[in-house]
Amino acid sequence: MSDPLAPLLELDGVAEAAKKAQDAVFAVHRLPANLRGGSATAAEASVRAARASAALDGADPEIPADAAVKDPVLAGSLRVAEAGESLLPTWRRAPRQALARMHVLAAADLVDDRNSLGRPGPAAGARLDLLTQLVTGATSAPGPVLTAIVHGELLTLKPFGTADGVLARAAARLTMTATGVDPKGLTVPEVAYFRRAERYRDTAGAFATGTPDGVREWLLFCCEAMETGAREARSIADAAG
Repeated sequence: MSDPLAPLLELDGVAEAAKKAQDAVFAVHRLPANLRGGSATAAEASVRAARASAALDGADPEIPADAAVKDPVLAGSLRVAEAGESLLPTWRRAPRQALARMHVLAAADLVDDRNSLGRPGPAAGARLDLLTQLVTGATSAPGPVLTAIVHGELLTLKPFGTADGVLARAAARLTMTATGVDPKGLTVPEVAYFRRAERYRDTAGAFATGTPDGVREWLLFCCEAMETGAREARSIADAAG
């Protein structure tokens, strides 16, 4: 059976960009603060990622001094981030189940009909099945490429109709960990997406067209964001000493 993502590595610059992204993230794991364990830096990265992800969907990313988060999008994003480590085994073997659980966490304060939580729309079924196959081993594409595909597909598909942006970015984060791109979850590409929000939306739209140029544009942007996310991780590690 042929690898469905193999042709993407033939797109101009994609293989090189994926390698650069991977090297930048690996370097972060060798910083002293992260060699000592990295749990504190990973926790900080996770919170920064959740805040930036929520802000991309219009939330106020500031966490009140009393930690009583009232913004429903930010609250959901933080809940998903907190559950990330526990969701990882499920993501590896049953991604659709993990997506359903993430939607329950992300959209709990955004829907009136709680029966709709965790239930993708019927039109999403076939493409979610294909995505599941990719995540569970139907491709040997480099981790940065698979991560970008998961991210772009979920942004395009909007499978649940609420909290889909937060969900797509959280799934991408899980994919970075599951594929070994960022096994400790130290980097924060979400900050890069937030800082370049217009570019993020434009390239996601280009990906949604399905054209080779559009897909290439998205893949290159995501790899660049991973490099930026690695720089953010360096700042976290530096602050941790």
